[in-house]
Amino acid sequence: MFALAERAPNSRLAAARVLTRVVEQGQSLTDALAAELPALPNGRDRAFVQALCFGVMRRYWQLDAILAQLVRKPIQVAEVHMLALAGLYQLSHMAVKPYAAVAETVAAAGRHAWAKPLLNAVLRNYQRRREELEAAIAGDTVATTSHPAWLIERLRGDWPQQWQAILEANNQQPPMVLRANRRRNDRDAYLALLRQQELAAEAAGPGQDAIVLGQPLDVAQLPGFADGLVSVQDGAAQLAAPLLDPQPGDRVLDACAAPGGKTAHLLEYCPQALVTAVDVAPERVQRIGETLQRLNLAATVAVGDAGRPQDWWDGQPFQRILLDAPCSATGVIRRHPDIKWLRRDSDIATLADTQGKLLDALWPLLAPGGVLLYATCSVLREENDRQVGRFLERRNDAVELPLAGAWGTALAYGRQILPGEQGMDGFYYAKLGKRDG
Repeated sequence: MFALAERAPNSRLAAARVLTRVVEQGQSLTDALAAELPALPNGRDRAFVQALCFGVMRRYWQLDAILAQLVRKPIQVAEVHMLALAGLYQLSHMAVKPYAAVAETVAAAGRHAWAKPLLNAVLRNYQRRREELEAAIAGDTVATTSHPAWLIERLRGDWPQQWQAILEANNQQPPMVLRANRRRNDRDAYLALLRQQELAAEAAGPGQDAIVLGQPLDVAQLPGFADGLVSVQDGAAQLAAPLLDPQPGDRVLDACAAPGGKTAHLLEYCPQALVTAVDVAPERVQRIGETLQRLNLAATVAVGDAGRPQDWWDGQPFQRILLDAPCSATGVIRRHPDIKWLRRDSDIATLADTQGKLLDALWPLLAPGGVLLYATCSVLREENDRQVGRFLERRNDAVELPLAGAWGTALAYGRQILPGEQGMDGFYYAKLGKRDG
């Protein structure tokens, strides 16, 4: 619940514009917020808009199904449609005074004068009829779970015993998880530092460096963040470095490396490793450099397509390769609820094709006796164990290696973490070894 009684009408309008960018224009929620938030006058308004937009995207199908009962025909003007959903979310899920939620959402209609009485009627009717309206959609799985039908069906097929728990976890607000920089201090030492600052936190997940905060906060408030004592990274992502287990002197490739969190963790885990980080997008490669600079770490960073190593590889084999492959991101919906709206069923086959091509392109770069760690933040088996199974059928010099640790669910190949398990995001790992000779 967002404990804020009132915000200026322009906050609601900004939220409607952000949501319109996502729903109508296909922008990511992150990019849409970045475009609209700077115009707001203060941090409290920006925080309110962010909470409102994340909330609406988490509950979009539920809110829209309720709205459909409150209007005679669909609202054609996107900005007004989004204001209606934002008003409903304030009344149903936020600690905003009901009179403020109604009055200020109506006022935000601004130049759409015709929409003010409509919004007023919608929101006041919802207040009077809330139980009836919510009961009317109780049998609609898309509405009650706020997930698209195609994703529900895929999850039901892949996870017949867990699909409902996955949907529920996807709609929860995730914790803020930190990674203590083991080169500078261990987890216990950083927990003590947080306690000195009266910040609630505890050790998290199966990794040795993970810390979960009692409440999310701006990184500027984290002690030693600017000096590299700590980073923000989910516990599932923190498993990559110890699973790959680079040794001193190993040449290590982090393919598809941006924004650099796993690159940095590899160097914190084994400072003597010789790490090369590659990503196809120049602006994202810049973020890798910024991450390494803050942590005072050194790696070879290059712009390059992991699927075309001939354009950037120097011909020297790598003893370790991390392929954190482009994927549907269905394991991190709780952090990026717009994925439910932006992703399409047809995307999965395209992504699986890309993942297979990346595995085939990078395998020749691996030295005999070396290890490739395949990772995705997906929970769809087409991208995960089935992908690895197809690869092993193609390569007689590849063998699956065991994964250490008590986490996730063992599949035909590799292991899957489902959203919320041990507080972690949904993540998949498979460890592949190259036969010597």
